[in-house]
Amino acid sequence: MATKSSGIVLASALCFLSLLGFAYCADNLSVDGLVYCDNCRIQFMTRISEPLQGAKVKLECRDREGGTVTLSSETDTDEQGRYQIPVEGDHEEEVCEVLLVKSPRDDCSEVSTDSHAKLSARISLTNNNGIAGPHRIPNPLGFLKTEPDAKCAEVLKELGLTPEGDLA
Repeated sequence: MATKSSGIVLASALCFLSLLGFAYCADNLSVDGLVYCDNCRIQFMTRISEPLQGAKVKLECRDREGGTVTLSSETDTDEQGRYQIPVEGDHEEEVCEVLLVKSPRDDCSEVSTDSHAKLSARISLTNNNGIAGPHRIPNPLGFLKTEPDAKCAEVLKELGLTPEGDLA
């Protein structure tokens, strides 16, 4: 009988601890992203893209109705171009995005002005979206290099993205 009751106590304790873990994660999220130098000016990462150490990014959430800023937090990237921004609370009813603020390199500091390009990456900061775990990972963000790298023609050819008429 003692074994049966200790099994029930153990199962109850495990359930309680998992509930505590869920409660802790519910209000503590982390936005983990990457900033790179777009050496080919094509607005996505390639094998020659370089991580940008010391790039400044900002997480910003705005109210859907009036656009009032409800959360703003800046950070710098590490030596691998990665950043981590801790987030408290649930921001389900807000529009949140990570924005490029400043590049550490003069030769790779341009942000595209093309209408389809993004200087930001939207991110869902709630636990009510089906994403398991506390980490939210937005799309990588890139600053454009002033002059494309000499290796870009080779990279574009490898990707099947050569200009029309140059398919040989």
